[in-house]
Amino acid sequence: HIKRNADSIPSVNMKTGKSQWKLQFTSFLLLGAMTWSLHPTLGNEESSSSLNDALSADLAEQYMTPTVDPSRMHFAEHFDDLFEHGNIEKRWIKSKASKEDVAEDVAKYDGEWKIEQPIRVILSGDYGLVLKSKAKHAAIASHLLLNRPFVFKDKPLVLQYEVTLQEGQECGGSYIKLLSDGDNLKQFNDKTPYTIMFGPDKCGNDVKLHFIFRHVNPINGSIEEKHCNKQKERLDDLFKDRRPHLYQLIIRPDNTYTIRIDHKTINEGDLLSNVTPPVNPPAEIDDPNDLKPENWDDREMIPDPESKKPQDWDENEPAQIPDPKATKPLDWLDDLEEMVPDDTAIKPDDWDNDMDGEWEPPLIPNPLCAKAVGCGLWKAPMISNPNYKGKWRPPLIANINYQGKWAPRKYPTQITLKI
Repeated sequence: HIKRNADSIPSVNMKTGKSQWKLQFTSFLLLGAMTWSLHPTLGNEESSSSLNDALSADLAEQYMTPTVDPSRMHFAEHFDDLFEHGNIEKRWIKSKASKEDVAEDVAKYDGEWKIEQPIRVILSGDYGLVLKSKAKHAAIASHLLLNRPFVFKDKPLVLQYEVTLQEGQECGGSYIKLLSDGDNLKQFNDKTPYTIMFGPDKCGNDVKLHFIFRHVNPINGSIEEKHCNKQKERLDDLFKDRRPHLYQLIIRPDNTYTIRIDHKTINEGDLLSNVTPPVNPPAEIDDPNDLKPENWDDREMIPDPESKKPQDWDENEPAQIPDPKATKPLDWLDDLEEMVPDDTAIKPDDWDNDMDGEWEPPLIPNPLCAKAVGCGLWKAPMISNPNYKGKWRPPLIANINYQGKWAPRKYPTQITLKI
């Protein structure tokens, strides 16, 4: 359930002193919403009753369709009129592409999109774009309003949209890409060039909130993905609480960025330094031809060569021994086994002795031992051995030949850029 997408960038130049990064777009930019193998799963975190606590459409507060002013924004979408006319493709183009390097039966982008109200109605008449199919690739795209480029000069870029994972999510993404090429949107896929990618993504325990931009090297023109540093907070609840969440990315002309969820800042930084790999290369780099000398001694501490193991040091003593003071309880049942065959078990009809071996009933706790202190062979409990010393090692002393931690010599990065 994707709602209220705003602002996109066709052309970007950012400068700070000698540092520069460039985001390349064509003049006909589009916004793409892409989902990879989206597989909603009904979790057990909420009872079935909690799914039925939604307000009815009659009782919910009435939603008012916002006014879209193309002079104030570069992209906005409320989906409401698309429901009224029953035509998603009035403004959105569904991808008909196929994913490369995967089996043909799962390669197609054939996820089903519809305009609907959410399962849990909060505002009556509020519609959104809903992905209906499970375990399928799905991608959909739309052009900017009036195809008007966003020029990054003195105003920040704000990209925000609302997502509701209505049945939770185990593996999939609901992120947005600002595409660099809008020539053939029906072939929009994971290889389509983009400039910015933003939004949540999860598979198993791997939870991410992507902010990636593709940077053009001003020296050689190569393009490299830059990933923002990961936020400190865990975001697992976003994928299982089944509630709407507002994702917001702000990029400013001073090269700073802020990421918010539901108006709370969860990540922020600088585009030149708080990304991996960094936009600006280090001032100096290691000389790959400078090798560590064979006789370089970087051991700060060494074993004392004059120390000797004490004669009474016994390395064979175990760490734990049976408690010599323990005694067997008087009512301990030595003659009974702790585990006995289950006499109610029945040999399966498809059991094959030749293939599976001779069938034996599974073992279960002996019911006669349930009221006893214990059954079977009694053993004294284990305690720490007071005589245990472990393997002897000589104490460490300062190394008089210590030369420090070795590091290769460095040379200015600018030299490599000129070669």
